[in-house]
Amino acid sequence: MSTTSILISNVTLFTDPDTPLRKDQWLLCDGDSIHSFGSMESVPDCPNAVLLDGTDKLLMPGLINAHNHCAMTLFRGLADDLELGEWLNEHIFPAEAANVNPEMVYWCTKLAAGEMILSGSTTVADGYFHEDQAARALLESGMRAIPAHGIVDFPAPGVPDPKTNIEAVETFLLEWKSKNDRITPAVFAHSPYTCSPQTLQAAKALAVQHEVPFFIHIAESRHEQEIIMDPQGTSPIRHVAALNLLDKNTVLIHCVWLDDEDREIITNSGAGVIICPQSNLKLASGIAKASLMDTMGIPIGIGTDGSASNNSLDLFYEMDILAKTQKLWTLDATAMPAKRALAAATVNNAKILHLSHIGKIAAGYKADIILLDIEQPHLQPFYNHDLLVYSGTGADVETVIINGELVLQERRLLSFDLDECMAKVRKLAVPLGLL
Repeated sequence: MSTTSILISNVTLFTDPDTPLRKDQWLLCDGDSIHSFGSMESVPDCPNAVLLDGTDKLLMPGLINAHNHCAMTLFRGLADDLELGEWLNEHIFPAEAANVNPEMVYWCTKLAAGEMILSGSTTVADGYFHEDQAARALLESGMRAIPAHGIVDFPAPGVPDPKTNIEAVETFLLEWKSKNDRITPAVFAHSPYTCSPQTLQAAKALAVQHEVPFFIHIAESRHEQEIIMDPQGTSPIRHVAALNLLDKNTVLIHCVWLDDEDREIITNSGAGVIICPQSNLKLASGIAKASLMDTMGIPIGIGTDGSASNNSLDLFYEMDILAKTQKLWTLDATAMPAKRALAAATVNNAKILHLSHIGKIAAGYKADIILLDIEQPHLQPFYNHDLLVYSGTGADVETVIINGELVLQERRLLSFDLDECMAKVRKLAVPLGLL
């Protein structure tokens, strides 16, 4: 038994979306992993363990945010109520060109980490520029993360010459590949309309060479096909399929505008799909047909997207919107049951990101767990875990353990000074003219 262990007692246990809740349980974390759990009748004697009382608490797997642009906390609320093209080209790209630098990425990513931890996310897949600073911030925050360095075919923060975009990402991969087991670096090709076919293929080849995930925004807007660089197919999905980019290590972000052929291509490829419901609604991009893809066997997960287009990083809200939008477009109240939304934020995201050791409560899995205070008016009576999707919020999260370490306890962040971080971000926001 490790000298670093945590014993949680008298707790209601949610192991995974397909298993009923277990009341009056204990759970033991040993080192960075879940050692064991069971009923209070068999609670072990662990005199050296940190003891946590789980009375009136629900213990569940930490949530996994499978798509974010963490550093974009700086742009939260900067340009709201705009459609995607105008928002991106007339506001976000210029703001990024003027304001994104290593200091900004570090502090603004750290702010995002604080927000995510406070709302129950223990893992995030991030994609941005100066991603070495994002990785540093996420590591220091205590989170598990897949930071993916961005690639575009125009001058970008940290990569002023697009001819060196692949080289810059490889440098990032080599720096972070073996630095810490909580950090898995990856490749993020922004989209088929910001990357040429040659760049997309080079980016995918780099991901294959280094055996890391390959992320890409795709089929997000109705008119995306019209702006793709040198289209190789008659839809965004057929374009990337023609370039041989699709396999089980490819993560497709958004996938709002797909037809039957697109969905069949994705199914056969083994690629995973990450839906960002609130971002897609806010930018009027549309509603991804997640329930249909789910029934086809396509791995479906969720992410928040960046806080400039959401604007929240609370995955409880995201699960709620995912379930309800699927009911809306199908006019079928059973289209996306709550447990499928819970799966999207836990076991499905773990599968898509190839993080086989997280996403549920099981012996030997990493100790990435959260405790919620379920003695709240909006969570009473607590019949089952469906209520987490339709009534739960990140504010219900009281304690967060990541990799066996206490990161949040009684709503107090332990891994870094959040007040200092917010002060730094407010200072960085001054040049934007809003403060």
